Amino acid sequence: MNNLWKVGDLARMTGLTVRTLRFYDQIGLFSPSGQTDSGHRLYDESDLSRLHQILTLKELGLSLEEIKETLSAKQISPLEMVTLQKQRIKEQISRQQKLLEQLEHASKLLIGKKGLTVDDFTGLLQAMKMEFEKPVLERRASWEQHLDKLGSLLEQGGDEP
Repeated sequence: MNNLWKVGDLARMTGLTVRTLRFYDQIGLFSPSGQTDSGHRLYDESDLSRLHQILTLKELGLSLEEIKETLSAKQISPLEMVTLQKQRIKEQISRQQKLLEQLEHASKLLIGKKGLTVDDFTGLLQAMKMEFEKPVLERRASWEQHLDKLGSLLEQGGDEP
């Protein structure tokens, strides 16, 4: 049995607004697979997969236009999307773990009534800085690489009659 959802149902399931889903449809980014006899949008499981891809690319910093181009070129598969998300989460966990270790060390020193050294403070500040800066730099480098591939793919497609 194929599940079908109206726009309101899909909004509730995904946490997006009906307005967002309608906007995505309006700009040609995410259109429903069907509609009811009365004209209500109907989404199926393949639409959910596409929405996942859209939200993943958006989360990774692409503009809606870049997302549209990437998906229409079919350069990134759903498996690659999930793999990118997994890598990103693992990196976040690693950075969080390092920050937690620095905070644990500082906490132990403070509980023991010992002062924090300059090295303790700088280590903590570096861990905090990495927590905020590294994801941005990594995403930029990763997506520059993906967009270069997309640009090459689009150039190849432009050469065909």
